[in-house]
Amino acid sequence: MSQLRRAVISVPSNIAEGHTREHIKEYLHHLSMAQASLAEVETQLEIGVRLKYIPRSQLSRLLGEIGGLGKQLYALRNALTRRV
Repeated sequence: MSQLRRAVISVPSNIAEGHTREHIKEYLHHLSMAQASLAEVETQLEIGVRLKYIPRSQLSRLLGEIGGLGKQLYALRNALTRRV
């Protein structure tokens, strides 16, 4: 669970850190790391269900929220990429 917690915290932390960078390419790099952390969160949740730490009934809702955030990150990256 601590690895899941670290990955969850990493998502907004990378977004915030990237936003403060001077260059868009640095921001894009941090957004990429945020997306990777989001994928790690998804994987950790799947593992948590298999190990019976998380009820399967909660997984679809959580994956839906992760999917929505992933789409937002993807759209932000695309918008920034057009500005480079």
